[in-house]
Amino acid sequence: MFFFGIEHEVAFLNKEGKFADFSHTKFSDFNQIIEKLPTYPSDYPQLRVGDAGIKMKRWYIEGFERFADSDEVIDCHVKGIEIRTTIHSDIQGAITELSESFRLLREVAANFDLSPVLVSFNPYNPAFEPQPPLNDYEIKQLEAYPDEQTANIHMVSYGPDLNISVADLSTENVIDIGRKLTYYSPYIVPFSYSSPFYKGGLWDGLSVRTFIRTGKRPAALVFVQKEEQLINSIPSLTKIARIPAEVGRIEFKACDSCDDFSIYAALLALLKGLVLDNTLLGRETVPSKVLHQISAKEGFDNKDIFENATKVLQAAEVALGNDPDVHYLMPLKVLLAKRKTRSHELIEMFNRVSSIEEVIRQTYQV
Repeated sequence: MFFFGIEHEVAFLNKEGKFADFSHTKFSDFNQIIEKLPTYPSDYPQLRVGDAGIKMKRWYIEGFERFADSDEVIDCHVKGIEIRTTIHSDIQGAITELSESFRLLREVAANFDLSPVLVSFNPYNPAFEPQPPLNDYEIKQLEAYPDEQTANIHMVSYGPDLNISVADLSTENVIDIGRKLTYYSPYIVPFSYSSPFYKGGLWDGLSVRTFIRTGKRPAALVFVQKEEQLINSIPSLTKIARIPAEVGRIEFKACDSCDDFSIYAALLALLKGLVLDNTLLGRETVPSKVLHQISAKEGFDNKDIFENATKVLQAAEVALGNDPDVHYLMPLKVLLAKRKTRSHELIEMFNRVSSIEEVIRQTYQV
């Protein structure tokens, strides 16, 4: 029995048509949207609320929380709004819920002159520097959690968590799958590439997000129940589950954002196939920075990336066999046959209109 969920980060243009990020957008600008969106009491306890109470709904503000010299949250630098689905026993259920939640978000945001745009890396600000600078309490908090020290990357990169779990798998097996997905990540992520912009212009490649984050952030994250099940690595491969519903969950975190949710369905089917597959033997605890950076620059134009992406896709298809979910893989086959990604389309549009805002305004045409 498989279970699926998606966490999808949404960036926005403001009423001036400018990219709405932490440099000139306040918590209240996004919070007015969140306040108008519904709460579904039946979502809990499978959705985590968190300490600051920001994650009360299926939608919440993604950002960097600021503290007084204590555990009191006094502000939050904003990045965008994250949509998270509840847990589903089928891929279509997760995609349908995500689509409906996105439709509601877009409708409510329009009332405040904010429009969603596809961005996987901040096209203008290459790094996040907290202002005012961190106080002593905040510095101590960050030092206690190594992954939190990459907030400078987290605040400028946007991407999904593609969540998958299997009933009754041992912790050992779940970690093994996490290591497998980490190894094959450079060949999976090009199917999602959508971040060709950097510092206000075109970047020399297809995914600046992948190029910058790899080695500092995990490709896959496995949630375990007990402290002794953790594997010591930087970036982390394992994490203690914060609520019972997280135990045994594998989050694939390496993909760029997609504005065509059928690609998420395809990627979840691919992950399902890789869980079932017994032929691919590669394993890695820490993502390969070198391979991810080659992948980010060249995508399917690189012979090694193309051949291994083909191998991964074929292995998943064979492992799925007669499972109806095998049909979800079709968009990935098309991308591979054309050796094209969403980034190629965005680059072509930019070469025509010479404006990042004009290009990203034309995304999410659903």
